[in-house]
Amino acid sequence: MEQAAGGSPQAQSLPGCYRHPDRETGIRCTRCDRPICPECMVNASVGFHCPDCVRDGGGTGPAPAASRPRTIAGGTVTADPRLLTKILIGINLAMFIAIKARPSLLNDVVLLGAWPPAPFAPTEGVADGQYYRLVTSMFAHQEYWHIGFNMMSLWWLGGPLEAALGRARYLAVYFVSGLAGSALAYLLASPNTATLGASGAIFGLFGATAVLMRRLNYDLRPIIALLVINLIFTFNPAFNISWQAHIGGLVAGIVTGYGMVHAPRERRSLVQYGTSALVLLVVVVVTLVRTSQLT
Repeated sequence: MEQAAGGSPQAQSLPGCYRHPDRETGIRCTRCDRPICPECMVNASVGFHCPDCVRDGGGTGPAPAASRPRTIAGGTVTADPRLLTKILIGINLAMFIAIKARPSLLNDVVLLGAWPPAPFAPTEGVADGQYYRLVTSMFAHQEYWHIGFNMMSLWWLGGPLEAALGRARYLAVYFVSGLAGSALAYLLASPNTATLGASGAIFGLFGATAVLMRRLNYDLRPIIALLVINLIFTFNPAFNISWQAHIGGLVAGIVTGYGMVHAPRERRSLVQYGTSALVLLVVVVVTLVRTSQLT
């Protein structure tokens, strides 16, 4: 996201980031002195480092663990910042292929409250103790357009967010958001409604990305516009989309994302994972309440 250049000669003379030349910046890597923009800079014990210096340890081997540069959320900077995103896409694609090869598998992985509608064969649901459906439904897709749109969104949102948060924190946001979406769909949708797809988790990435962009003082209008467009589709009855899963994932993503990027340094891990644990606790309570209503 490009920031408008200032009107003064001094502002116009700022160098561009070495990875994003169109982004002016006054920040430089404390190792190699190259200009870096907020997206590229990595927190270090002293100043900021660029991604290249982080990967090669500044030319002198890997930095000691105690002083190794961290992401803005305190995560470890890795050589492949999209690894988990690739793995998540791979799991979704593998599940999609398995469902296409054996369509009856869909009966066992979709989110069902108690009793499925046609064309699903009679089976048990979450209320009957099959809580695993809250997770498996996050990776299940039936239509080509559905998985195509979701995986494109996951790649576009997940990669930058994984790089900014670090792997463990990114995975926490993804799964907490997906489970929150499943729980809200289980609570509010008809018990015989079949729900599936990664959209709840992806809407969580939307929320966390908006929080991160606000933290970095980026222009929020592009992400808000994209989110509004997706919400319009969500609430359009013609598309038969589970708005409950989308809203549940979005709210969980905003909450956990805020905890990730705004946690105080001295209690960072406690606040970050504590926030995730609290959201998971709400998911458990909602699930148990709905189960008690259906049994």
